Amino acid sequence: MKKIFIFLLFYFIFIDLYASDIKFEKITDGLNEPWSLSFINEEKIIFTEKAGKLYILNLKNKKISEIEHNLNVLEHGQGGLLDVLYEDKDIYISYSENRGNWSSSTSVAKGTFNQNIIKFKNIFRSEPPIESMYHFGSRLVIKDKYLFITTGERGKGMIAQDPTKHPGSIIRINLDGSIPKDNPKFKNQKDWLPEIFQIGVRNPQGISLSPFDNKIYLSNHGAKGGDWFGTANYGENYGWKILGWGGKNYSGTKIGPKWKPGFTKAIKYWVPSIATSAITIYKGEEFKEWNGDALIASLKDKSLRKIKFKDDKFINEEIIFKGKIGRIRDIKIHRETGQLYMLSDKGELWRMYK
Repeated sequence: MKKIFIFLLFYFIFIDLYASDIKFEKITDGLNEPWSLSFINEEKIIFTEKAGKLYILNLKNKKISEIEHNLNVLEHGQGGLLDVLYEDKDIYISYSENRGNWSSSTSVAKGTFNQNIIKFKNIFRSEPPIESMYHFGSRLVIKDKYLFITTGERGKGMIAQDPTKHPGSIIRINLDGSIPKDNPKFKNQKDWLPEIFQIGVRNPQGISLSPFDNKIYLSNHGAKGGDWFGTANYGENYGWKILGWGGKNYSGTKIGPKWKPGFTKAIKYWVPSIATSAITIYKGEEFKEWNGDALIASLKDKSLRKIKFKDDKFINEEIIFKGKIGRIRDIKIHRETGQLYMLSDKGELWRMYK
């Protein structure tokens, strides 16, 4: 017992020293449920509020300017104006599109700046529209001139196993919205919709391209347990709702096995759930000892976690901090400094640095 006490004492001293090396600055507050941010350049970010507002923030003078847009957003439950991605003067945005009679879809639009106005045009729409306030997924990343989109299963469970419908899948399209000619539909998955890259996900709220191995990594929000971190794999199936990934239904009943052969296996599972949200694969100078590691933001326990892995094998997990800034909705790396910027559900933007 004495040895255990001494070990725990040194462990917590180490954690405190580790955390004390990290500093936080609150950039701004008073935001209304901010959901996503993207760097336009080293001084400006564009960010969304779930209620449907789009803004630019100047990091130097803290000035915020609203951007007018033409998106038909239905803010309902978990839906609203969601991920935003700036890439080479183009803006990609995901949102719950109002399809009428309280039905909506995870849709993605593309636009360019015209002064303080962005005129968007849809380049993807998840079909069919569904009357549900849950599980939109909605994260975006670009790899090799393809846009990858995460679509949640809208709380409909086994729809994620139906590749003739988009919900519960990872989507891959060209940057103009056209369909890549080498998507799984045209190779080994003839029954799939042409936009689908992978199926069997529940509510993937994190996606990131690794600059180290050029792979796309995902985080997925499980049910009562069963969150995971893993890779996006061509033509494969993560198994929801055949698999429960270690979690249970909210009623307490069992969903299915954690994993079985024939399905994609995640790198790391969390039981009980930590409510994974945004992720990034770190590359930068500010925290260079983290290069190649995954940073996983959590909503439930308000933590930032670091996952070390190699060749898709889990090595270890560290909690960088917990409870300092609230529920973490998004995390991005400043391209020049390597410092981290995070949006919290408390309506705040934070900078993390040494």
